[in-house]
Amino acid sequence: MHTELLSMAPALAFAIGYLLGSVPFGILLTRAAGAGDLRQIGSGNIGATNVLRTGRKGLAAATLILDLLKGAAAVLIVSALFPGQAIIAAIGAFIGHCYPVWLRFRGGKGVATLMGVVVALHWPSGLVYAAVWLGLLAGLRISAVAGMAAAISAPLAAALFGHFDLVLPFLGFAVIVVYKHAENIERLLAGTEPRIGGRR
Repeated sequence: MHTELLSMAPALAFAIGYLLGSVPFGILLTRAAGAGDLRQIGSGNIGATNVLRTGRKGLAAATLILDLLKGAAAVLIVSALFPGQAIIAAIGAFIGHCYPVWLRFRGGKGVATLMGVVVALHWPSGLVYAAVWLGLLAGLRISAVAGMAAAISAPLAAALFGHFDLVLPFLGFAVIVVYKHAENIERLLAGTEPRIGGRR
């Protein structure tokens, strides 16, 4: 039985990661607070930036923290249960957030969840990710630019720290984050991308 469980470890690791990653905290929190359906507000995205458009800063902060924690939790839980399967759990959590089956695969853009994943897999790269994300967010106040730059910084940081085993998965995550920001990129090129705290 133990051997059978070990043979199923990759599938179980992905499933645990996916289930944790696909919890839509933004939707759950805004509904619980009586702020309506987040998918009908602002950009329709389920992440913290769109929660902020409800005017509830506390809810936005809670969404950010919980989306980050679910990514980290998936990696840490699977690492304890199935050593060596952390990357699989990370992939599951990230995909679960971006493409949750219960929301018809229309999830978030993955920036906060990816930070949790990166921190749990290699905290120095996570520090670089956080510094880039928060630094650009504070300086430019454009969530899309900060998020994409942070995601791109992850594989670069992993390479600089010599963790080449993480470069490819981090690069894959970054590509998906940029892809999920396609509409933001169009608005950036047109000069119409809103800034945090400004009018949409």
